[in-house]
Amino acid sequence: MLAARVALRLGTLDLDVTIDAAPGEIVAVLGPNGAGKSTFLRAVAGLVPLDRGRVEVDAVVLEDVALRIHLPPERRPIGVVFQDYLLFPHLSALENVAFGLRARGVAARDARVRAGSWLDRLGLSEHANARPGALSGGQAQKVALARALAIDPRVLLLDEPLAALDASARGSVRRDLKRHLASFAGVRIVITHDPLEALALADRLVILEGGRVIQTGSPAAVTQRPRSRYIADLVGVNLLRGTSAAGQVAVAGGASLQSADAVDGEVFAVIHPRAVALHRARPEGSPRNVWRGRTSALDYQGDRVRVGVEGEMPIIAEVTPAAVRELDLAEGGEIWVSVKATEITVYPA
Repeated sequence: MLAARVALRLGTLDLDVTIDAAPGEIVAVLGPNGAGKSTFLRAVAGLVPLDRGRVEVDAVVLEDVALRIHLPPERRPIGVVFQDYLLFPHLSALENVAFGLRARGVAARDARVRAGSWLDRLGLSEHANARPGALSGGQAQKVALARALAIDPRVLLLDEPLAALDASARGSVRRDLKRHLASFAGVRIVITHDPLEALALADRLVILEGGRVIQTGSPAAVTQRPRSRYIADLVGVNLLRGTSAAGQVAVAGGASLQSADAVDGEVFAVIHPRAVALHRARPEGSPRNVWRGRTSALDYQGDRVRVGVEGEMPIIAEVTPAAVRELDLAEGGEIWVSVKATEITVYPA
């Protein structure tokens, strides 16, 4: 069990984050650049000192500012896979893996035996004598993973584990990584800014923005009910914040929406772009939410087009290329927007 409360200032970053994680659980810490993800990881590993807080693994205190406890990285039961892997270029794959063991006092011969065993487990025994420069990106990542696992850690931290790979290699390496993580019984924390990576690997997401935890929960819970613009953009939905009473949601700018969800008070309202209908003239019939706007952008994404609409209630719609032609959509053109009340999900803010 990892219980970490990390509070520190580093440059312009003011980080104050508490994350608990259980053995067997894969937690993905997700957030934009500068949110404090990697700093959190390095602080847990003992590479960055805390200003305030405490790091505890299996009820053993590794760091506590108030008690003046600070175990150095080599004495912590924590393995780290860094973003650029940090393999020693002059050492073979075998010696790179053995290095972590030797840093913890294991005799050279025993360290090499254990390192060889880990390379074999990860399918790299034939590359044991190769130096990092001769390895592919996926192979280098496995060497870094073997080095982290060889010390028999209770916590495994991975910082942007796929960022150094070419896009063409990420899919297969991600599948391999997920399989290897599944075989590790301890706590696993993956730092990433890639939502696909987070959703593919994690049991639970922790979203950081500006050095704070904005939202946490299962991938399904976070994606279905985002609580910030950043998360909504990752998921690809429209997120509005406002005040609701009797199904009427007042949002910024004086606009309002009618929803079928009876939630009162401060709320978030989510509208999927595919639920947003566009019209050349004011629509007639059932939609309760109708307003006029101006097309601001057209983003073609395969068989769909995401259309940005500015106006009293800015929104993103998603239509087919055929609809773009039929509606004669162009940037700056006037358009009518409609959304059915039943297509708006409202929940407490």
